[in-house]
Amino acid sequence: MPMPHGLCTALFKHLPDAVFLIDPDSAHILDCNDAALTHLGRQRSEVLGQSVLSLQTGVAGPDQWRSMSQAIRASDNFVHLGEHRHPSGSSVPVQLHISHFVHDGREYFLSTTRNISQRQALERDLHSRDAQLRYALNEASDGLWDWNLLTNEVYFSPQLARMLGYGPHEIKATLETWLSKVHPEDSLWVNRAKQEHIDGQRSRFNAEYRLRNRSGHYLWVHDRGRICERDANGQPARMIGMVHNITDKKTIELTLQAMASHDTLTGLHNRRECDLLLGRQVDLCHRLEIPLGLCFLDIDNFKSVNDDFGHAVGDKVLRRVAQTIAGEVRSTDDLSRCGGEEFLLLCTDTPEPDLLHLAEKLRSKIAAINWDDIAGLPALTCSFGVAVFPDHADTAESLFIAAESALTRAKGLGRNRVESASALMSTPIGFQRFKASSPADLD
Repeated sequence: MPMPHGLCTALFKHLPDAVFLIDPDSAHILDCNDAALTHLGRQRSEVLGQSVLSLQTGVAGPDQWRSMSQAIRASDNFVHLGEHRHPSGSSVPVQLHISHFVHDGREYFLSTTRNISQRQALERDLHSRDAQLRYALNEASDGLWDWNLLTNEVYFSPQLARMLGYGPHEIKATLETWLSKVHPEDSLWVNRAKQEHIDGQRSRFNAEYRLRNRSGHYLWVHDRGRICERDANGQPARMIGMVHNITDKKTIELTLQAMASHDTLTGLHNRRECDLLLGRQVDLCHRLEIPLGLCFLDIDNFKSVNDDFGHAVGDKVLRRVAQTIAGEVRSTDDLSRCGGEEFLLLCTDTPEPDLLHLAEKLRSKIAAINWDDIAGLPALTCSFGVAVFPDHADTAESLFIAAESALTRAKGLGRNRVESASALMSTPIGFQRFKASSPADLD
């Protein structure tokens, strides 16, 4: 059902935005609603018949109006930002939406005009607040970044540049600049965490990683960011974040972690970590159906070294023996100090013949260590016990017992030798025969 003419007139009259009916050729105002008169601060007689050129600043004359008219006809909704002159002498900022239509064979322009003074004031206020917020964030952190996802340009705050040893304008404002400074070992997961936030899988970007400074050293940083702006299609367009330098905190944290899992004297894994590694390696080799070699070694007569030369010399002996062994094994092998003068070596995918060959090589290397820097210290030797999963045992505990028993046998047969758990398996009472005495008892 068509809308009654009276209702159409009432709607036109009471619209909150100013509406002007304009002659496209002459630019004269043919009609307007009450909001337009209020907006202009004029009477109807002062407006009707006037050219919009006399009211609109920035439209210089007929030539520019003709150019605008062509653009209006070519668009379904022509948008223009301008200013209307007010009788007080001031100008009112406006946003115009102009459409064109034909009625009874005559063409008209319909301009809906909105006063955007308040909006512009709000934008200026927001801009000011944004600057204040940026300053506050800069002062509350070691650096601030602002990433335009559409252009890949990144704003780096002066504080952030200074943290990395650069001047305020030395860092190129691109994402690649930042990514090139992330430690290679951290780069993959940092990028993944960033992308997961962009894809909506994380509520925010939150990462601790290493960042290279100007001198080439790496700083530990805590980086937090979040998408703060989206485009018309709802896609992420802008992301901001803060960076804190946590190098001191991280150094303490890593030191404490190392103390919990490593022997402070030799730098090797300690007994606690060794037990965990042994269990994991047995499980891994069981799944992969490959052998795991375990070599348990003990420095012969080490008690006499401490007694005759002191514990400082004893510590030096332990470090040098550890360094000698570490220099002969593969990077995939794991060497631990189990306590005192005992060491345990795990060799993944190593059958018994290869393990025996390695143990014999280590025995010879240790026996050949030059101790000339410690006056009076005689040549030192080690005894070795080896066992292989699954040939000699099928659990971590039983594999350790097998190697320990083989070591006890080596000690009992005169020291400075390598013994395999295979020799024990042929005896009537097996491993338990050599469990009556520990390697320490046979020092």
